[in-house]
Amino acid sequence: MSRLRSRSDTSSGTRVRTRARARTRPPLALALPALLAVAFLLLPLVGILVRTQWAELGDHLTSPGVVEALKLSLLVSLWALALSLLLGVPLAWLLARVEFKGKALVRSLVLLPMVLPPTVGGVALLLGFGRRGLLGPWLEGTFGITLPFHTSGAVVAATFVAMPFLVISLEGALGGLRQRYEETAASLGASPVRVFFTVTLPMVAPGLIAGAALTWARALGEFGATITFAGNLPGTTQTLPLQVYLLLQDKPEAATSVSLLLLAIAMGVLIALRGRWTGTPVAREAAPAPVPEEPPTEGAHTAGSARTTGVDGVAPPHDGGRWPLHATVTGFNELTLDAEPGTTIAVVGENGAGKTTLLRALLGLTPRAHAELRLGDTDVTALPPHRRQVAWVPQDGALFPHLTAVANTAYGLRARGVPRAQARREALAWLDRLGVLHLADRRPAQLSGGQAQRVALARALAARPRLLLLDEPLAALDQTTRARVRHTLRTHLAGFGGVCLIVTHDPVEAVSLADRVLVLADGRALQDAPPAEVTRHPRSPWVARMLGRNAWPGTASADGLTLAAGGRLVVAEALPEGAKALAIIAPEAVSVYTDRPGGSPRNVWPGTVREITAVGSRLRVLVASDTAPDLVAEITPDAAAELGLVDGASVWTSVKATEVTLVRL
Repeated sequence: MSRLRSRSDTSSGTRVRTRARARTRPPLALALPALLAVAFLLLPLVGILVRTQWAELGDHLTSPGVVEALKLSLLVSLWALALSLLLGVPLAWLLARVEFKGKALVRSLVLLPMVLPPTVGGVALLLGFGRRGLLGPWLEGTFGITLPFHTSGAVVAATFVAMPFLVISLEGALGGLRQRYEETAASLGASPVRVFFTVTLPMVAPGLIAGAALTWARALGEFGATITFAGNLPGTTQTLPLQVYLLLQDKPEAATSVSLLLLAIAMGVLIALRGRWTGTPVAREAAPAPVPEEPPTEGAHTAGSARTTGVDGVAPPHDGGRWPLHATVTGFNELTLDAEPGTTIAVVGENGAGKTTLLRALLGLTPRAHAELRLGDTDVTALPPHRRQVAWVPQDGALFPHLTAVANTAYGLRARGVPRAQARREALAWLDRLGVLHLADRRPAQLSGGQAQRVALARALAARPRLLLLDEPLAALDQTTRARVRHTLRTHLAGFGGVCLIVTHDPVEAVSLADRVLVLADGRALQDAPPAEVTRHPRSPWVARMLGRNAWPGTASADGLTLAAGGRLVVAEALPEGAKALAIIAPEAVSVYTDRPGGSPRNVWPGTVREITAVGSRLRVLVASDTAPDLVAEITPDAAAELGLVDGASVWTSVKATEVTLVRL
């Protein structure tokens, strides 16, 4: 067996290497110009290395003028970096997150210093901030600040040409960050500023660091705008690039040595970035393997567990509040919701029915729909998302990857002003309730899907919400994990003092978790009833099919139901002629034959087997017919073998009139 694997691995490795070699053989017509481009870029750098007088390098770099210029360059570049961070970070966030008129113009202004000749930039700075410029006289008369021919002028010039590198790099990183993390943080009670500093910036830190490094390097090497706007005064504005310019006139060998220093700094920055600026993937260390789903052995503890933090026996926090829900939703969704405390509502419907839009309207996060929302005695309609006390668990959980499980769980408490120690104790108590206390110090990348979902649920419940919104919280889990998490969720929702809405496509979740099932279609409520009622009398073909039933809409006639998809169905129940109805047929009520059945059954159709699937110990057979809609029958494997059923086989199906349930629409 191992020999076979080795051969397979070897063969696979050979194929990979073959593909790699194939990719490195471009056409000569492309390879030759590319090599010439590399040579064109490399030759000047080689020229510096060849012409550098290495024996005198130390003397050149330690001369008083060079040392003074280097110190000034470092001072100017660091101040330029600080100004770029202060002004550029908010600007990058604005461009990435906010839609406004003139956005394209603002982005063009950001890019302009990168394509503008530096000397032209210096002239523009003189006309804007010089003594005779637009703002210069006011700065000098009010604050006594004169920028030209002053170190502060060199800082302004360096900031002008370098800040675009920070803005562009950070805007790209922000654009690649899913807003779901920020929206989830807001639903946990974090203000926009707190979200920015605790979630957004940490998650885009690589882009920020790359942009800051490029900004600093560009500011360090600035020449044209500086000499035009700030002049070339030794000790005041004469930075290292300007020193190179002067040395070229009298001491070209020293100019080459100083140029080598600037080249080394620039190359060091680019090598340290390792392609982040260009988008080249950065090799990362593999994340530790997720902890298995099995609970820890009794008495086992890890760092941060109850034993080490002193929370043994601490009851989960709960303020005992009761918050009924009343919501009137308009826009894409048009419906009214009323629910008593402790109610769990399953929201179901086809893709595009408006399920997620409903949740986002209740959160105040979408312009597609507006919710007039009252929780308990408080009208929260006009409040921003972070003040509504509406917690949201997206489908993927959206755990903050830079925080541990306990820090994630405590996030909402800290956002609401709970002291750090108390927030940690309460977070650990919630993790304990959901059976993941032993994972408190793990980061999301080290958790399995089920563990991450339980941590996300603990985080939402720990935030003390008045309304809990769960968007397909179990969709990404395997069947075993889903059953375990479903049981945990049902247990903890039983003691929840608010209302919970769960979006789901799983009929088991809808029936087992919910007190009511809300069926949506095109943003409207088709049905809002207890699960048993929806199961017995589904008012939507989609819901009926979700529950495993055949559902045929039609119009009542004198002798049965005229089907919308064509054909006629004889039923035992009489409806007023012309009434719209949905015929529900259980798969087990459908009989399958190889020949037309004898007797006088009235609901009989010829058809062709299109699909056979296993459901538990039985088989479901999809039969297509030209005289009736597609029909699903459920039979035993023995019956299927006796009938010789295979895909494409011709069969007959029949349904007794008494087996058809009609639901008025």
